[in-house]
Amino acid sequence: MNHDFKMVATTLFGLEEVLATELKNLGAQKVEVGVRSVSFFGDKGFMYKANLALRTAIRILKPIKSFKVFDEDDLYKKLQEINWERIMNVDSTFSIGAVVNSKHFTTNSHYISLKSKDAIADYFRHKYHKRPNVDTKHPDVKIHVHIQKDYCTVSLDSSGMSLHKRGYRTATNIAPINEVLAAGLVLLSGYTGDCNFIDPMCGSGTILIEAAMIANNIPANINRVEFAFEKWENYDEDLFFVIQDSLLKKIKESHFKIMGFDKAPSAIRKAQDNVKNANLSEFVGVHHVNFFNSVKEVFGRTIILFNPPYGERLSIDVKEFYKKIGDTLKNGYPDSTVWFITSDFEALKHVGLRTSKRIALKNADLDCKFVRYDMYEGSRKQKKVLPE
Repeated sequence: MNHDFKMVATTLFGLEEVLATELKNLGAQKVEVGVRSVSFFGDKGFMYKANLALRTAIRILKPIKSFKVFDEDDLYKKLQEINWERIMNVDSTFSIGAVVNSKHFTTNSHYISLKSKDAIADYFRHKYHKRPNVDTKHPDVKIHVHIQKDYCTVSLDSSGMSLHKRGYRTATNIAPINEVLAAGLVLLSGYTGDCNFIDPMCGSGTILIEAAMIANNIPANINRVEFAFEKWENYDEDLFFVIQDSLLKKIKESHFKIMGFDKAPSAIRKAQDNVKNANLSEFVGVHHVNFFNSVKEVFGRTIILFNPPYGERLSIDVKEFYKKIGDTLKNGYPDSTVWFITSDFEALKHVGLRTSKRIALKNADLDCKFVRYDMYEGSRKQKKVLPE
């Protein structure tokens, strides 16, 4: 009999509500939104399912102990009070990740992870005169230490490598968008596969692939080679395959167009390779097109979603670039809902269209806005935007 236990899914800033919705739709219990994280309850099978299916989670943590903590020495002492034999043995390999947000700790998170590693190694050394080894690449057990003010939560990381590493991307361009952020953008746009989808500056194709997986209800991490929980003592392989099969049975086929454009032939080749690796070539078309010379050729409602190159990456006239985005949309893309993410808030003023929605997000360390423009069919012209 599998019992429910608490888990925490971590995510990117601004995607917490999206992740909470995903969890509820999957069947999680007691879902609670935090900062860059969502806590929930489920059983072992649900932990496997969450790792396989969640699109906006970075990792799924299973908390094993929480306690008050005052300084580094106190942390060391309290970590030694955990019964580590229930989790690993002297022959296991382990690694530690730490996040610290507390004025009691003047040292950085790297030092906290070293202190935690010493506590666990010494626990075994005192008892067995032998200690488990650290393996940062492929540990048997990955431990997560999270200190918030005067509380420490110690968790097992069930995911291993970050879940944004889906396993389909081999070729990337200069600054590929993180897969979790790409999936979050597609979900925030409301796209479900029931209309056409275009990424007019597709780079290496990440947004297209995440959109196609959403449209066809393909589990986000079906291409992953391994998850950390597969090395746990209580791993149930039969249960894992039952869960995987049940998710695969829910795949559906979307019959609307999903298209990517890019003006760089090298980007097109990379995007095609990645789409092929994700087994999505029949659903996604990638075309060598300069968006600024394009018009909408598909009939009916279309969602356009893109991540324009940022000023840091391009030697371009930013004002002119964003003005051309607005002009191209106005002249060539009626009956479209347009979304794009940018960190250049000044440049947004030059698009010349009125936003109908703005969402604050982060792309790596950059503060960004995810903005929406509604392009109407025919005579309903966009009003010119007033200076903000």
